[in-house]
Amino acid sequence: MDDLVDIKLTVNGEARHGRCEPRKLLVDFIREDLGLTGTHAGCEHGICGACTILFDGEAARSCTTLAVQADGAEIMTVEGLANGERLHPLQQAFHEHHALQCGFCTPGMLMTALDLLNTVPNPTEAQIREGMSAVICRCTGYQGIVNAVAAVAAAKNV
Repeated sequence: MDDLVDIKLTVNGEARHGRCEPRKLLVDFIREDLGLTGTHAGCEHGICGACTILFDGEAARSCTTLAVQADGAEIMTVEGLANGERLHPLQQAFHEHHALQCGFCTPGMLMTALDLLNTVPNPTEAQIREGMSAVICRCTGYQGIVNAVAAVAAAKNV
């Protein structure tokens, strides 16, 4: 008996497909089946935000979403940000503003920041802090992250 389910989705603009158990989490499908290891599994309870992706254009926790729920969806992972060797403006700003240290939360931070700037193109510092509070970082103290997101917003470069 074959308990695997077919999944077809678009990931970072590319049509992808796979087969997995119905109970497989989207974060595991992305990492294991699609080989995109930039999305990190942190707490696996939807609290830390390290697994944040864009799911049909909105930030979503891939550790609390089943892969089968993504059938037909459009997914963007951190690998979809850069254009070849050219960093996305958020990635460049994170580098310039020292908005990362160990890097574990960074993929989730970047995807959350992208969602924030897509939703609120000109956020205040308070809005940036509130929006970015959806991802936990234990290294940076957040100021560099806030500065990076504010710089991209000011440049109107998303």
